[in-house]
Amino acid sequence: MSSIHKQGLTGWRKKLYIIIYEADTPGGKLFDVLLLVAILLSILMVMLESVESINAKYGDLLYLAEWTFTVFFTLEYFVRIVCISKPTHYIFSFYGIIDLLSILPSYLGLFFTGYHSLIVIRSIRLLRVFRILKLARFTSEAGTLMTALKASRIKITVFLGAVTTLVIIIGTIMYIVEAGHNTGFTSIPRSIYWAIVTLTTVGYGDISPETTVGQFLASVVMILGYAIIAVPTGLVSAEMVKGINTNHEKVEKKCHNCGLKWHDNDASYCKNCGTSLEKEHETS
Repeated sequence: MSSIHKQGLTGWRKKLYIIIYEADTPGGKLFDVLLLVAILLSILMVMLESVESINAKYGDLLYLAEWTFTVFFTLEYFVRIVCISKPTHYIFSFYGIIDLLSILPSYLGLFFTGYHSLIVIRSIRLLRVFRILKLARFTSEAGTLMTALKASRIKITVFLGAVTTLVIIIGTIMYIVEAGHNTGFTSIPRSIYWAIVTLTTVGYGDISPETTVGQFLASVVMILGYAIIAVPTGLVSAEMVKGINTNHEKVEKKCHNCGLKWHDNDASYCKNCGTSLEKEHETS
């Protein structure tokens, strides 16, 4: 949330805004940590509830825990609305919609009864798992990863296009080689499915070649799979390293206190004596 959403706020609303929306303050950091713990615990409750043996033994306890988290997230949702100058900006935002969807199912369960309705409600309640998407706000390196993905998107697109072409060719060849041997390669699409499964080294084993030529081709595809998996990882890693090197590139930014001439590109203070480089730059 930008500072524009804080305009016009006074008193307790401003204090709540700083705690809830500004993570760089002590109160904001504590709130984010508590929220992170609550999200993880609520997701754990959903997972445990899906285990029949655990739910049968600790069903009442899980039910109580579920409503505890529901009340907590409900209060958080309304407090976020109250302490922002333009509530609609949060309500219709991505995270605002996720917050609402994560608490609605529990309340809908109070108004719908009957066996079939309960099945539907239990399915809807799993939407709470989407709160895990909010964990991205706690990851400071997420921006670096997203930048690297965007920078390498063209290369990755070309790579995916090449892989798609490759599996089509391999699948077609395998269909021709294995045709008439009753090995499961009954069509080109099914053979392409086998090529994808084999190339990604998943290997379900539901389809396998029996001819010598087919087995040789399968061996080649398996070896190619290891090389292909490494390509996108290398592309993204190279962009991440490039971004890190750019951020820490040395530039001429002389400190007028100690005389140190070279600093990191994003440095605001001298790494030798701690003098503000920005103020020295303004006065020079």
